[in-house]
Amino acid sequence: MDFYGFYTGKSFDAYQYLGAHSEHGGVTFRTFAPLASRISVIGEFNGWQETPMQKAHDGNFWECHIENAAFGMMYKYRIYDRNGQCADHCDPYGHEMELRPNCASYICDLSYTFDDEDWMRSRSDCKTKPLNIYEIHFGSFKKPSKEPDGWHSYEEMADILIPYVKENGYNYLEIMPLNEYPCDESWGYQATGFFAPTKRYGTAAQLKAFVNACHQNGIGVIMDFVPVHFAVDGYALAKYDGTALYEYPHEAVGVSEWGSCNFMHSRGEVRSFLQSAAEFWLSEFHMDGLRMDAISRAIYWQGCPERGVNVNAVEFLRQMNQGLKQRRPDAILVAEDSTSFQDATKPAIEHGLGFDYKWDMGWMNDTLDYFKNPPKRRIEEYHKLTFSMMYYYDERFLLPLSHDEVVHGKATVLQKMYGLYDDKFLQAKAFYMYMYAHPGKKLNFMGNEIGHLREWDEKREQDWNLLEYPAHKSFHQFMIRLNHFYLKHTAFFEKDYETSGFVWLDCHQESKCIYAFERRSKTERIAAVFCFSDEKQPNYRLKIPDSKMLTLLLSSRGEEETGRIEPESEDGTYVLDLEPYSARYYEIHG
Repeated sequence: MDFYGFYTGKSFDAYQYLGAHSEHGGVTFRTFAPLASRISVIGEFNGWQETPMQKAHDGNFWECHIENAAFGMMYKYRIYDRNGQCADHCDPYGHEMELRPNCASYICDLSYTFDDEDWMRSRSDCKTKPLNIYEIHFGSFKKPSKEPDGWHSYEEMADILIPYVKENGYNYLEIMPLNEYPCDESWGYQATGFFAPTKRYGTAAQLKAFVNACHQNGIGVIMDFVPVHFAVDGYALAKYDGTALYEYPHEAVGVSEWGSCNFMHSRGEVRSFLQSAAEFWLSEFHMDGLRMDAISRAIYWQGCPERGVNVNAVEFLRQMNQGLKQRRPDAILVAEDSTSFQDATKPAIEHGLGFDYKWDMGWMNDTLDYFKNPPKRRIEEYHKLTFSMMYYYDERFLLPLSHDEVVHGKATVLQKMYGLYDDKFLQAKAFYMYMYAHPGKKLNFMGNEIGHLREWDEKREQDWNLLEYPAHKSFHQFMIRLNHFYLKHTAFFEKDYETSGFVWLDCHQESKCIYAFERRSKTERIAAVFCFSDEKQPNYRLKIPDSKMLTLLLSSRGEEETGRIEPESEDGTYVLDLEPYSARYYEIHG
């Protein structure tokens, strides 16, 4: 390892030096703990008795070699602070841990042979390709029938999940954090093992096999990664060498709103730790990207713009993303950021943060608020649905309907739709057609596609029995058709981030709640027409320049294709009868 690079926050491979490594007929253990007074390794190989570690390099690193240590054995570091008080810690760079509530690290064999060369050679950041993401929580997609409180393994989930994702028309998975974590209710966002796949679902080799199987089936895998904060548990990173080594020493900025510890991004050693963790998942597990959580809490002190920009954390994000993209230009880096901080998706070399995409939280909030409103209120709120295109080209946005929108009293997406049972389904279909026609890549959380009526709970599987009800089954079949339509039609993704890819056709029908726009690619033009009123709108006149004919491609109300529609005049004006709560896609013939 380049020690100077480690100290200055330039390292992306610290995990290859630190941690437990099989070498020279045994295992070498190394850890970074500059202010510890002494450290020992305890484990199964020495009866959990202390084997002293020696200072290495400049005295801030500690190491020892144990000949009878082997893969699969558990161990911890017993770290003594300057006052002689000790605490047993898991390995910050360890690759496997015990299942909670236990916390020992395992000596882990990371070897695995991927056979996904074709996928890895052809994958891209999808900027001009379709990106339709299915977000899941691994443990609550489906539960084992014989163990409803347990989880399916990585191997079992490959057989369960991959066919479902392909059938439903998603081409990428986004999986909530798979790093090790102690509290189920944190969903993985408060980690104790940044280099360790959670033991809940199996081993590192099994996770690699899952990713490999996804790639064999044309499915990309994005993993949630948390570079902002970590769990407070005393056996992990907190006060690792008896001092605030990874976190801020002052609670005013050291404790997050979730009660976790904030990483101190001004320290080079912390930057190298996080950068190496990000590279670890991309390199060792062939992850196709990272969705980085809570970026607003890195940009601004405690996530509050009023407290100012955290310059060191911003520089860390910029440097990490630049380094990751230099190493893996085809990997996808996504920011979950609700702020208006500029240039999140601008390249780092141009002083941006260097993400490929940023979640469009403004679009999500405005759109869902609009659909919660009764139709008469929508007249007043009409331009909530036009506002997104006022700022859209400022960043490369991704449209998210994530797990955060279906928990904690927020209601599910279907429940958010105004009205009674039947009207909710009609509006949800029109709503999703609006989402998929709108510029930007797509993300939908599990359960949304079947019209879930219960907020997500990490302890329960999705309510798959809903598909026994005609309304839910019909909605699911519609979502499958819409997803495949999106993947097929270049107008909906090829020019997502070019102004020539989107044109408003009509955005001034306030009293009728009608919207119309055109999406374009090099070879295709599609008109998307929406009526979000509860009243039928007959004889609606829509002018589409340079058009000679329309063909109905998809309707939220299930109308059959009616052949070609000719304009009533040479200027391309069409007369349409629009059903309430409806959406239609038309192919435009020039």
